[in-house]
Order: sequence, then C-alpha cells, then structure tokens
Amino acid sequence: MIKNLSGENSILQQYIAEIRDVEVQNDSMRFRRNLERIGEIFAYEISKELPYVNKETTTPLGVAISNVLEKPPVLATILRAGIPLHQGMLNIFDQAENAFISAYRKSKKDGSFEVHVEYMASPEITNKDLIICDPMLATGKSMELAFKAIKERGVPRKIHVVAIIASQEALDEVVEKFPVGTKFWIGAIDEELTAESYIVPGLGDAGDLAYGSKK
Repeated sequence: MIKNLSGENSILQQYIAEIRDVEVQNDSMRFRRNLERIGEIFAYEISKELPYVNKETTTPLGVAISNVLEKPPVLATILRAGIPLHQGMLNIFDQAENAFISAYRKSKKDGSFEVHVEYMASPEITNKDLIICDPMLATGKSMELAFKAIKERGVPRKIHVVAIIASQEALDEVVEKFPVGTKFWIGAIDEELTAESYIVPGLGDAGDLAYGSKK
C-alpha cells in the first residue's frame, strides 16, 4: 500500500528538485510555496480513492448529476514543518476538518533523541478518512506518535500517510506500525539515513527552511 509518486514523470518532480536545491532554499517563501503545491498534488491523487455520491446540481438551464465527495476527510499535520504541506491539501479539500499535533525531538547526552508529543487539537475521526502529513519521514517516530495520539479521537474509515521525502528505513518501520490498509503516499524515497537521523540526500531541516532556524 505504498504509492511512490516519483515513479512517474510529473510537475511534482520539479517542485521536489527545487525544495532540495541549496540555491532555491535561500528563498523561504518559495520553499513554503513549493511545499504547498506538493500538498495540492498529493490531495488530488488521494481524492481519487475517497468515497463519492451522486448529487443533483441546478444550473440556469436544468439539472446536472455530479459525483461529489461523500464527506470531506480530516487533515492532520505535525507542527511546524507540516503547515505549508497541510495548507496545500486544505486548498483542495477546502471543507476538511483539521487536526494539529506538536511533536519535537528531545536530545540525550549520548547524541540520540526521543520524540515527544506535547499538544494535539483534533476533531472526532471515527468512520472518517484521515490524512496525516509530514514533509520528512526520517525515522518514522514522529508519525507513529502522532497517530497514537490522534487515535484517541476514534477509529478512522481509512488512513492515508503523506510524506514528501522518506527514508527507506522509516518507511519499512511505519508500514509495520500502522493498521493494515493504510496507504502511504511518498514523493521520493531516499536510501540513506545518517547517525543523527537526517535523510541523505534529503533536503535538510524542512521546518527551518520554511520558517527560519530555531534555538
């Protein structure tokens, strides 16, 4: 249940190339906009797998029968790097409910780290389509903890996980930890993960590139 969108040529490849490019990364506004554009592409692709119903629409000349979303999904993101990606999907699913999870790395003296979730705001998700996004899937720990937190709001009908760039190691990990039937939407898969858990070639720290470095 993994859909790697880099497996076929599309404008998505250009946007991913730009967010990786050290020269283009100097323009934080363009970086955020590219994340947003990528979110729109992911949302369009995911929309093909959501449930639809027939609806009669009155036009000036008659009645048209259209297929429309049965109900909008719940869009969830991990703060702060996920905000532009989330906004891109919200541009497409403009009636979606939204959930936000704050997850951060807490470094240890030995150089390793733990991921902590300190905040969550979420609607009820029972029997709804849930889309969780984070630009980078490095170790998968943030995504796993975010899902563990949001499960407190119910059991979704279907789960979609979105990441622009994922390490193969993280992808193998989260596929095992998420429920059977979860679909993973990935923009590119990179093979290497450093000892500090950064994806190579990756793109660096997406949050810093979008919003400035943090102390």
